[in-house]
Amino acid sequence: MKTLEFHRDNAKDRVTVMCAEREVSVHSHCGYCRHCVGVKVGRRTIPTPQRQALSGARGGVGVDENLLNAAIMFNTLVRDGTAIECEDDAGEGFRSMYGY
Repeated sequence: MKTLEFHRDNAKDRVTVMCAEREVSVHSHCGYCRHCVGVKVGRRTIPTPQRQALSGARGGVGVDENLLNAAIMFNTLVRDGTAIECEDDAGEGFRSMYGY
């Protein structure tokens, strides 16, 4: 497991990390990547809300709403956090957690 430190650009309101030798947006990549374990906030690592929402999903109408709420929570964690905990030790980069 590795820690990817945040690079904040307050002028563009953007947070990025170095992933597989390129800089990617935390909001559009890490939150939807199967390698993302959680967000480091202070000394704690808080599990990725999207992964938790998917693991509890059983289909039906509430799945989309749960994933939307999880994405909002992820953005809040990124705002307060300092890094992403990533289990991509092989360095393959972004892999969608949604299977496509």
